[in-house]
Amino acid sequence: MKLRNYFRNYFRNYFRKYVVLIGFSLTSVCVAENSGSWMQRSEAKLYRATIDVREAEDGPATRPYVEGYVFVDKNENGRKDKGERGLPGVSVSNGYEVVSTDKKGRYQLPAAAGGLSDFTVFITQPAGYRVPVNEHNVPQFFYHHRPQGSPQLRFGGLAPTGLQPVEINFPLQKTRRLSAFKIAVSGDPQPYSNNEVGYVRDALANELAQRDDLEFVLIEGDVMGDDLGLFPRFKRLMSMAGIPQYFVAGNHDLDLDATDDSHSFDTFKREWGPTYYSFDYGDVHFVVLDNVRYPCTPQDNADGRRPECDKPQSKPTYNGIIDAAQMQWLANDLERVEPDTLIVLNMHIPLVSFNVMESPVHQTDNAKALFDLIGNRPAVGLSGHTHTLENFVAGERYAGWMDAVGVAAPPFPLIVTGATSGSWWSGDFDEYNLPMSIQRLGAPRGYLIFEFHGNQFKSKFKAANKPADEQMSVDFLSPSFMHWYNTLKSWAEASPQSRTAVPPVNINDLPDTRILTHSDLEKGSSLTVNVWNGSKESQVWVQIDDREPVPARRTQAGEGEGRLVTLDPAALKKQMYVFRYAAKSTSGSERSQSFELYNGERAGIADPRPEPGWMWAQSSTHLWSLPLPKDLADGAHLARITTRDTYGNVYTTTVTFEVADVRPPAYFRSELF
Repeated sequence: MKLRNYFRNYFRNYFRKYVVLIGFSLTSVCVAENSGSWMQRSEAKLYRATIDVREAEDGPATRPYVEGYVFVDKNENGRKDKGERGLPGVSVSNGYEVVSTDKKGRYQLPAAAGGLSDFTVFITQPAGYRVPVNEHNVPQFFYHHRPQGSPQLRFGGLAPTGLQPVEINFPLQKTRRLSAFKIAVSGDPQPYSNNEVGYVRDALANELAQRDDLEFVLIEGDVMGDDLGLFPRFKRLMSMAGIPQYFVAGNHDLDLDATDDSHSFDTFKREWGPTYYSFDYGDVHFVVLDNVRYPCTPQDNADGRRPECDKPQSKPTYNGIIDAAQMQWLANDLERVEPDTLIVLNMHIPLVSFNVMESPVHQTDNAKALFDLIGNRPAVGLSGHTHTLENFVAGERYAGWMDAVGVAAPPFPLIVTGATSGSWWSGDFDEYNLPMSIQRLGAPRGYLIFEFHGNQFKSKFKAANKPADEQMSVDFLSPSFMHWYNTLKSWAEASPQSRTAVPPVNINDLPDTRILTHSDLEKGSSLTVNVWNGSKESQVWVQIDDREPVPARRTQAGEGEGRLVTLDPAALKKQMYVFRYAAKSTSGSERSQSFELYNGERAGIADPRPEPGWMWAQSSTHLWSLPLPKDLADGAHLARITTRDTYGNVYTTTVTFEVADVRPPAYFRSELF
């Protein structure tokens, strides 16, 4: 047996090495982003079935053990029929213990795990097999046992299951083991209303439905915006992608009327499954975690840094933490995973974040314990929550992390995956009649495409409804822009009682940012490049006309500093003047005047005005800056911008701009006629 395992691992690693080298060397040829030109999905037809639950006719509501088989479902009916073999070596868990099926595919686990009468049992999908999906393409790999069901909850939670089944059998279908594959990953669709579910349809579901090169989609939490009654419609729309859909539980997916954490995700569990689990594809082990504790309690505030948690009854809120049960489960889970397998961790609240670096509740309390548990395994951590795109390399550091959660720097890459909803579906409509909703670090709405080759990965940002190779925005930061920005900023930050009803400047008062006067150049102007998926390892060069290309500087070095003020004019022009605030009609519908954000907050009918200042792109981990030469001559100039990311992908864009001694008149010269 040992000799057989030695040769199996030797040849597996030998071929994996060359598959990875060949795959990455051909990336420029085969990374086309649409219509299956990279590779087709492993199977054309989805495997639909349900879990084979053998109900008890009588007996106790719970039994000492939960048991059954993991089997290969040859006739695809979901039932373990005569002649269908069990599959050995599959991990099965009750959320605490993890066991492997025996040579006949049989498992047995303690049912009352952790002293609870309620439990969930689930399997880890092994590589080369797949679990069935239901009619909405939600994977079926679990069984919830809730003899009494949920307590009374607004959205119902889990229905009573009654007696514990005699057997719970998990079907699998044999597929080919993938050496390379792609998936889509995004954070926070977060629709608060049916209008916003429609935005998810047009900004994400429709895009995914046009592709045929993805294995599955994974959403990093805040699937919904508090109204869990919208889950069914959301589920139907996302199923149009024709691939399995996996979901992480987020703080806006909570049963907000739950009085303790054990029932806070009951409705989520009913719709999607467990809040933590794992599954394998190829040489990748995907782990989904629940790091939202709701309501948090004074115990979470033992160090005095989380005062939000002190009133769980009168003012309940959440805290970012992975509980002890999951940490024990994950330790047991990883014991059955080969050390060189890539671990892809998925959770809603970031382990650490640039955008909320000082906040303990919006990062993960025990991030360091998780880092220690992963150890030297190859890994990457994915999250959502902050509505920002943040791509950290191992060893990158920011000032707030140590004080907030006791982490100096992550030992492996971490990616906050951005948001399908951008900044909560805010802003003016674009040409697709969707809110622009630029994210807080200046990236547009969108999602990530991950490529896996063996145990290596690449990620590429896909801006919603934009070409796949559009990867950056470019503009100019000049004294002319700063005067407009500071004027509007001062007005927006003044109290509504003291400021004028009408803003002092509007978007028409902003001079053309791509015309720079000699005075602008002399006083200091720069070209800004927001590389949406950029990281500390990205490089950016700018060539102006026929001059030599020069490197631009990343505005945040990631070497232990705090959050710096580094403005992105391309984003700010759209965030600081929003015409939707002035929408009026005589329809008689009060709620169609102006527009709503979040869970029904009214913007109110007003003149066009800035979005809330905390949404503005005033700092970023993916912004580069280059001071412009002061000796640029009058006339038109061309800047060519090139960026190479951490994975070797190269993208270019150009921007034409002008230099003038005096800014030309903006409007039609009617005085000449």
